[in-house]
Amino acid sequence: MEDAGIYARESPYLERYARLGIASGRVVDVSFPDAPADDAAEAHDLLDRVFDYLGGAADDFADVGIALTVPTDQRTVLETVRDLPYGEQITVEGVARMTPGLSGSEADDQRTVRTALAENPAPLLIPDHRVRDGPSAAPPPVERRLRSLEGL
Repeated sequence: MEDAGIYARESPYLERYARLGIASGRVVDVSFPDAPADDAAEAHDLLDRVFDYLGGAADDFADVGIALTVPTDQRTVLETVRDLPYGEQITVEGVARMTPGLSGSEADDQRTVRTALAENPAPLLIPDHRVRDGPSAAPPPVERRLRSLEGL
């Protein structure tokens, strides 16, 4: 993976751009703006993989390094969500049950899961769209298309 930069390409499927921010060889940001940044490049191997995924190729992106700069409890939740298999969905309660240190039934634990999902810095690579009753950090139209793509 290239060491650093901003990469964006227009996706007809998403009807907006897919944008990656990379620093020190790790993804720091995934977003879906209406227009690219002026300094965004279109060519990147990971962006090619994202577009293959958007074209219907299953990819879990498990080998992609992500720099998570979030509180520890949110990091633990996002690590759990990152392991959710392609094409499968789960509830917020289920994520809380699967996350070390959380229980599924506590309101505070479910709030922690919802906060982590809403503040996810790398939606798609950390597939918050697979949590059917939770928020996504991706815009709602993107979340719907990602869910549809995976048959959710």
